[in-house]
Amino acid sequence: MAAAGVLVVDQAQERTGSLDRPIVEVAVGILIAPDASFLMTTRPPGKVYADHWEFPGGKLEVGESVEQALRRELQEEIGVTIGPAPVWRTQLVDYPHALVRLHFCKVRTWSGEIHMREGQRFGWQRLPVGCTPVLAGTLPVLEWLAMEQGIAGAPPIRCNG
Repeated sequence: MAAAGVLVVDQAQERTGSLDRPIVEVAVGILIAPDASFLMTTRPPGKVYADHWEFPGGKLEVGESVEQALRRELQEEIGVTIGPAPVWRTQLVDYPHALVRLHFCKVRTWSGEIHMREGQRFGWQRLPVGCTPVLAGTLPVLEWLAMEQGIAGAPPIRCNG
């Protein structure tokens, strides 16, 4: 499992809390279909960065492993039951509202029909993704996927205009 440095988002904005804020642990699922497309969802209305595109997942509860949290979150959030989901990469992200450690897990098997249970939207994407805006913590994943696919150096997001 590779870990990257700290990604600081919206640097000009004041941070909530002290410099030694607690780290929020988050499990994130990258659902990859047999055709190599991957699922992205929008952040639900009412949440920080609402309508930004990201990979689904959520916070770890006390005593949960990353995989247990991801299994619970994806069932609650999008209605699927996942197969094995080992941690692939981690990324520490310093958002103005929270310091978050994202544990990214590739998920290649799941059952159940995808159903957005929190008012979010979803789409199956390929690189470069055509959905915007993309949550800053998602950008490293798109770059890592591009490197794996041998398209490093190309922008991971397709811009219109």
